Amino acid sequence: MKVFVTGATGFIGGNLVRALLDRGHDVRCLVRNGSTTKNVHGLEVEVVRGDLRDDDLDLNVALRGCEALFHAAAVYSFWTPDASAVLASNVQGTKRILDAAMRAGVGKVVYTSTESTIRVPEGGMGTEESVIGEGQLHGHYKVSKHRAERAVLGMWRDQQMPVVVVNPTMPIGAFDVKPTPTGQVVVDFLNHGMPAYVDTGMNLVDVEDVAMGHILALERGRPGERYILGNRNATFREMLGILESVTGINAPRRRLPMWVAFGAACADELVEGRVLRRCPRVQLAAVRAAGKRRYHDCSKAVRELGMPQSPIENAFARAVDWFRVNGYAN
Repeated sequence: MKVFVTGATGFIGGNLVRALLDRGHDVRCLVRNGSTTKNVHGLEVEVVRGDLRDDDLDLNVALRGCEALFHAAAVYSFWTPDASAVLASNVQGTKRILDAAMRAGVGKVVYTSTESTIRVPEGGMGTEESVIGEGQLHGHYKVSKHRAERAVLGMWRDQQMPVVVVNPTMPIGAFDVKPTPTGQVVVDFLNHGMPAYVDTGMNLVDVEDVAMGHILALERGRPGERYILGNRNATFREMLGILESVTGINAPRRRLPMWVAFGAACADELVEGRVLRRCPRVQLAAVRAAGKRRYHDCSKAVRELGMPQSPIENAFARAVDWFRVNGYAN
């Protein structure tokens, strides 16, 4: 099958491309000019250069002959000096490529959303039926993904667009080039840059399982449905314990009060963000998100798609090896 992949140079997208090639698919990738091509270098893929925000990119030509579309591209950052660029890429870019997919007669679309669009009840777990209100979201990235997901599902309702939404949780593994916020935790841990931890929790998943979850969503997913691609609910302290067992590096034992983390984020965003116009190391939206444990029930994807549930420890071991080999850490 000929498939079109956006976001192929990213963490999930890079692993998805490899999984597609392993299954014998022909892959055509959209790569933005200026983006690092490390995640697709040396792979047998067809590359189309362009940006979804650029009117000069002819998506009708780019999608010609493709039977499926994986739209995994997004501007992913908890902080940005230009909110309009995030919204243009993540919302308008999504609408534009899905419109083009409909015109091109693409048979099925898998849209990569995020677990952030899932409402997690107090003391409970998020499910695909739980929809969060935009006012409960922190940061332009999460707002943009919420709006994009609503637009995607609206195309299914109004135009019967054959689209399946997947909501990855916190992926761990190799090829985290940027790295993602979760990957940055691994890098900081390896570089002994984490003297304390905050009391929060998240759902962790092997990025290779997430890639396979995308393919299974194409093969078995029901159009108009959402599927949480996750695995194990864990506290941040438990996550650091896994890293300790994998690396032999002692995990921090001191818990940082949330108000201290919040104050540090406010100060960092003021100095680094507003004054120096650089990405703050401690980002306010990330700290606000950490104020509540985000646990999820991932059984729907396991039941309907056959989503793998590989041991998280193995994913952390691969992440550690990849970051070390690629010079992110000692």
